[in-house]
Amino acid sequence: MGAVTGRRIIDAHHHVWDLTARPQPWITGKALAPLARSFSAADLATEARAAGVTGTVVVQTVCVPEETPELLALAAGSDLIAGVVGWTDLTAPDVADAIATLRERPGGDRLAGIRHQVQDEPDPCWLLRPDVQRGLAAVAAAGLVYDLVVKPHQLAAATDAAALLPGLTFVLDHLGKPPIATGALEPWAADLRRLAALPNTVCKLSGLVTEAAPGTWRIEDLRPYAETALDAFGPQRLMFGSDWPVCTLRADCTAVVDIADTLTEALHPGEKNAVFHRNALRVYGLGKPFRSAGYTADRGGD
Repeated sequence: MGAVTGRRIIDAHHHVWDLTARPQPWITGKALAPLARSFSAADLATEARAAGVTGTVVVQTVCVPEETPELLALAAGSDLIAGVVGWTDLTAPDVADAIATLRERPGGDRLAGIRHQVQDEPDPCWLLRPDVQRGLAAVAAAGLVYDLVVKPHQLAAATDAAALLPGLTFVLDHLGKPPIATGALEPWAADLRRLAALPNTVCKLSGLVTEAAPGTWRIEDLRPYAETALDAFGPQRLMFGSDWPVCTLRADCTAVVDIADTLTEALHPGEKNAVFHRNALRVYGLGKPFRSAGYTADRGGD
């Protein structure tokens, strides 16, 4: 481990899935074949301990109503998973009731946010549809955040959506999936900066290794993208996420922590602590599940 050693690390983005419970339709083709198995909370715990991770946020993978209650129940029985970013149909007229029902389920107090696979929507302006905007307003009213999983061509619509809902915190997953494999920065960088100019936006330093060219990538290939995000959002609006187990296509969890540590080496200790710990506590409101472990969700200090 690098300079993060000895600090509390929160992994603000990972997944689990059980292929005996339901398929993961997105796992297709030879490149993703290593992911075509179940990844359990026990598997996660082993990886987390090795990487020095002491708390996590589990994120939905499929847009079906059955998955989120399962993730909440998993978090309720875990001393590692402190938050859940789940799914509900944002276009449904009863989205507010659906969120309230999720909160009444076992582990409902760990529901931190909602996400939808916007990256798979053919309409690049899906987030701006009136029914989606109504659903996003319900997420805001519930005091949750909204995770954005979008591709670069969808960043403009994401920015417009965030501008229309200043009371909702939008968390951009994986830096908006920049084209690291090609080395191109624009127009991704300009679009990222426009999103970052809105105060109700946060970004995850996650998912970079899987956007790099397979087999030939180096950590320096990732640096221009990480530095662009750091400059745009600042260390107080950037959170570390491993994207485990998807990251295992390129590197294990420990290696991903070390990579993020290297990419943030220019930060002073307080700023680095914000990226690896405090920002996740604040943005996702993770203080309550961690009280018995001595964590706090206070907003000050380092």
